Amino acid sequence: MKKFTPVSAGILLAMGAGLVHAGTITVVSWGGAYTNSQVQAYHKPFIAATGNQVISEDYNGGTAEIKAQVEAGNVTWDVVDVELSDAIRACDEGLLEEIDHSSLPAAPDGTPATDDFLPGTLYDCAVASIVWSTIFAYDKSKMADGPKTVADFFDTAKFPGKRGIRKNPKANLEMALMADGVPAAEVYEVLGTDEGVDRAFAKLDSIKSEVVWWEAGAQPPQLLADGEVAMTTAYNGRIFNAVASEDKPFEIVWDGQVWDLDLWVVPKGSKNKDLALEFVAFSTATEQLAKQASYISYGPARQSSGPMVAKFHNKDIDMGPQMPTAPANLTNALQNDFEFWADNQDQLNERFNAWLAK
Repeated sequence: MKKFTPVSAGILLAMGAGLVHAGTITVVSWGGAYTNSQVQAYHKPFIAATGNQVISEDYNGGTAEIKAQVEAGNVTWDVVDVELSDAIRACDEGLLEEIDHSSLPAAPDGTPATDDFLPGTLYDCAVASIVWSTIFAYDKSKMADGPKTVADFFDTAKFPGKRGIRKNPKANLEMALMADGVPAAEVYEVLGTDEGVDRAFAKLDSIKSEVVWWEAGAQPPQLLADGEVAMTTAYNGRIFNAVASEDKPFEIVWDGQVWDLDLWVVPKGSKNKDLALEFVAFSTATEQLAKQASYISYGPARQSSGPMVAKFHNKDIDMGPQMPTAPANLTNALQNDFEFWADNQDQLNERFNAWLAK
């Protein structure tokens, strides 16, 4: 596959889209402000540079739809934005195309992509784009002396009101254990035992009657804005977007954040495999990742993108301190253990769904 560089982009633009064979790919992501950041930083420049078209679709994560398409032999998605544990699992199950890392564009100074991407962000079937985080947030206009720790999220006596929580065990079990006094460094060791799982669910039990469940990333800011919850877990970029773009008086609590990666994958049997891989390479170039970070507060997966990240795209807000990886935000943070979730997702989903049904 041809390596896509800023020079080749310029040549294509000069040629005009009409001289380039046009194709269409379907790119699937999480919707809302996050997909908008991808459209601005990836889709539009790709369309302009190549003359190809990008159809954008939304989903709520997981690998079920990818698996169904691959097994049916009718793959309609070409590129999908997934969480790391799902990328590993789907690759192991043979549901994804392998990606040649040598096809990824070098950094502007010539550093090969394999040396420029952050450690742990390139995989056989996946290329990371962002570092993101599950945090919790509240409306400071309604709570002057708001929560400071993840334990406060579970303290409905001190901080009354409903809690918004994603309808998924991932991050919830980890945050429950940290709130129950387990040090971040020991969370997965504890969660790897039956007693630890019981302990996490017991902590969730303590607020279950106050929970409003959410599934799509756009929901938590809306729950806060509508006053349906006193505080909610959320993806950090969604809360930042509500503050920066909509002037919402929301406050992020970084204590107990669970940070993770999102990555591009190409479902096995994509009818537009070559174009899909070209899009993956284009969108994970240094400049594109830096541009995305000017629209939403997710950290770029390439080292060379960091110095290019400056202000929010339409407001005088320094983006660096808004990132999950900012030093001040990492004082009590936990990296999602993708191996743990790749191995235990089915079992814990079953336990979680049974718990919900009680």
